[in-house]
Amino acid sequence: MLPDKDGPGVGGGQSVPGADDPSVGLFREYLRLRTVHPEPDYDAALRFLDRIAEELELPITKIEVCPGRVVTIMTWEGTKPTLKSILLNSHTDVVPVFQEHWKYDAFSAFKDAEGNIYARGSQDMKCVTIQYIQAVRRLKAEGWKPMRTVHLMFVPDEEVGGHKGMETFVKHPEFQKLNIGFALDEGLANPGEGFTVFYGERNPWWITVHCPGRPGHGSRFVENTAAEKLRHVINSFLDFREKEKHRLNTSECFTLGDVTTVNMTMVKGGVAYNVIPAEMDVSFDLRIPPTVNLQDFERQIKQWCKEAGEDVTYEFAQKHMNQSVTSTDENDPWWSAFSATCKAMNMTLEKEIFPAATDSRFIRAVGIPAIGFSPMNRTPILLHDHNEYLNEQVFLKGIIVYEKLIPALAGVSAFPEEA
Repeated sequence: MLPDKDGPGVGGGQSVPGADDPSVGLFREYLRLRTVHPEPDYDAALRFLDRIAEELELPITKIEVCPGRVVTIMTWEGTKPTLKSILLNSHTDVVPVFQEHWKYDAFSAFKDAEGNIYARGSQDMKCVTIQYIQAVRRLKAEGWKPMRTVHLMFVPDEEVGGHKGMETFVKHPEFQKLNIGFALDEGLANPGEGFTVFYGERNPWWITVHCPGRPGHGSRFVENTAAEKLRHVINSFLDFREKEKHRLNTSECFTLGDVTTVNMTMVKGGVAYNVIPAEMDVSFDLRIPPTVNLQDFERQIKQWCKEAGEDVTYEFAQKHMNQSVTSTDENDPWWSAFSATCKAMNMTLEKEIFPAATDSRFIRAVGIPAIGFSPMNRTPILLHDHNEYLNEQVFLKGIIVYEKLIPALAGVSAFPEEA
């Protein structure tokens, strides 16, 4: 076999000879842009998107929501531009890589003999970005025109919480001007035959519990120490974790998004081996499904702290409270258009609450229905993992999916209130 014709083979790998499908070539080109944290090359992404907008003959708008953080929007105006529009959202940034654990350079977009394309962002979510673009390219080439306006939006900083991206932009006057009625955003791969669709998300709570106590010499039995309180707090949180894990493992109908996950992520305290510390802290990452009463849950945390001992307090580094979910009722016009189109392509949809967090939560929080969906079945879930890859055939089928979904959603009849 010849070496990879458009990217060096790394780690002694060989790539498939012959020219790429143009869509695959574009995908691999986009994967090579190092939009990786902590210092993403957003300028490279903006230059790439400028070129795409020119090729698609679509007007492009750029809004700098925070210094160095630009939201890019390409707009395909509909034949009835006063109707609510369709948003195709994707983020341009990717998470860091530990190159020593990768078979190939994580930014070479190396393609192996099976057609698997290895790169950071191949699943999360540069594939979807290019699928949107290529679906629009094909629809334009066929002469099709949308009834509702279609916006392709490319946002920064999703992977670091979206604070300088979508979270800020949904409050911006330029966002309101887009007049969005329905949004598509990222989902997850599905290792089976089905396709996972996400209609809601768990709320992330990042909490630190402070445990003060009596200090003293390490040779004595000091009462009321920080460590004793810390142990009580840890036990309360981790006992609850076990219960939730048990609920997940013993229910046939639960997925990860239906239970609360609890993970202890940081512990701090102490200055020396022989000094009993005056304070110890423990931090947890909690992900809470929309079915949980958040006020009751916080009361439970307060109770755990009270039981641990006097003066035990907590503070949040992050506390999301929005529990909006998007309707998946067959009578809902948006969902009906989405699901009927997928059924017509013999796709089995598996509806879930997203276990982690995406920009969809900010879109839903301002009252816009959003579905998280990445058309990748028969694919292991490798987002944020070493050796993240996507097979070129799965990628290409995804373009066809959006080629059908975009007309279906942009063709949803006007609602009475839009008349």
